[in-house]
Amino acid sequence: MGAGGSGQRVDVRVLTEKALEAAHAAGAGYADVRVVSRRTEDITTKNGNVDKVSTATSSGFGIRVLYEGAWGFAASSLKGPPNLDEVLRVAEEAVAIARASALAKAEPPVTLAPVELVRDRWQTSLREDPFAVKLEDKVDLLLQADRLLREDARIRVAEASLSLFREEKVFASSEGAYIEQARTETGAGISALAVEAGEAQRRSYPSSFGGDHAAAGFEFVRELDLPGHAEETAQEALALLEAPRCPSGQTTVILGSSQLALQVHESCGHPAELDRVFGTEASYAGTSFLTPEKLGRFRYGSPAVNLTADATLPGGLGTFAYDDEGVPAQRVPLVENGLFVNYLTSREMAARLSQQTSTTAAPAGTTAEAGTPAGAAPRSNGTMRADGWNRIPLIRMTNINLEPGDWSLDELIADTREGIYMETNRSWSIDDRRLNFQFGTEVAYEIKDGSLGRLLKSPTYTGMTPEFWRSCDAVCDRKHWHLWGLPTCGKGEPAQVMRVGHGTAPARFRNVRVGVV
Repeated sequence: MGAGGSGQRVDVRVLTEKALEAAHAAGAGYADVRVVSRRTEDITTKNGNVDKVSTATSSGFGIRVLYEGAWGFAASSLKGPPNLDEVLRVAEEAVAIARASALAKAEPPVTLAPVELVRDRWQTSLREDPFAVKLEDKVDLLLQADRLLREDARIRVAEASLSLFREEKVFASSEGAYIEQARTETGAGISALAVEAGEAQRRSYPSSFGGDHAAAGFEFVRELDLPGHAEETAQEALALLEAPRCPSGQTTVILGSSQLALQVHESCGHPAELDRVFGTEASYAGTSFLTPEKLGRFRYGSPAVNLTADATLPGGLGTFAYDDEGVPAQRVPLVENGLFVNYLTSREMAARLSQQTSTTAAPAGTTAEAGTPAGAAPRSNGTMRADGWNRIPLIRMTNINLEPGDWSLDELIADTREGIYMETNRSWSIDDRRLNFQFGTEVAYEIKDGSLGRLLKSPTYTGMTPEFWRSCDAVCDRKHWHLWGLPTCGKGEPAQVMRVGHGTAPARFRNVRVGVV
């Protein structure tokens, strides 16, 4: 423990070794350590001016331990090579917190589902390093799009934005894992706010709230071609000023891919997080209606609804090689042909679910633990992630996808006698159990006799999650499927912002309430 003396600097591998040794010596039964460095860059232009250029870096390490079945966690920032004395102090503090937690714990002692030990290295595949692109080139790209958005004086606010993210992380555990990962992400988007005669309407590309994001290099931003879509975006905002309002009533709705991504996020991804089911998220983000007795039995949606959690997809913001417990990335079914079959789990929650439901009859061919073959030990499906070095990992969405069907969008519209096509989120609200929701979109089109008709403004729709997904009778094919990046998913106390993905194609829902009802 005293090796190295006061103020000694060590490298990352020695940091992890000494942290784990110190945690063990202090009495921890299990320990892991994450060493994380982050770099971000955000640029925004507004009405022909550079509105923001910000860069940030952050480095530190966090140590998580188990003592007599209770968790403890402590962390420290890094400025230069880590100081050995600080590493030992943080390890001992984590164990001290776990000791105190063990005295007060009300739940049964934590047990961890098994995991195969890994020593590996992984990084995002990219063609053009976004941080190597000259700042002036990035700004020029945004200003070009900004200028093209403002060719009509009724466009009062034109914005273009770019966001870059890189994270380098080392994970090591007392069980022997040692994993290095490096993720790079880029995202960009534009929006135009049109105003006339007291009416204001916004249109965004390629999606709202910052556009689209991917685990890729600057090639992703170039492929978005923001300047090439600026005029169309502005014209749609202007057309919405004159459009009639979305009617109220009950009708068929086709949701475009971008809007459907947020629908999946709010009404499918969050309720499947098993820590919410067990109530550990109740005070901040709510719980879930997907209680354990529903596993393998609950009709979540129609047979057309197939949902997966896939952390292996190239380009996804929820893509990685290993989660923050060293569990490999996986593709896991959540809903199969409308039937709820799996939760998003951690090592702790997988074991807890198995213990809680061990006396309950499980669906044929499985144990009561999500997705585990009969007779097998419970396993995590690898969804534990932390927002940086100073936060504990939580169960988080990976890439939660609505799998494609076999319709083209033209066929789907032609097959719809009457309804509304809605696209691009404008607003949303959902209750803390993820049941009752209301969404508003930027744009909608009337569907009459199998054809798109009038443009409609201020569209909204409401529903209850199971009834809504049971009303889904068609999903478009792989050609229309897109993996959207959402970098702002909030959860936890203190709040953590996570980066997740959602793959969707347009889908049709019957008997949906729209407008103000």
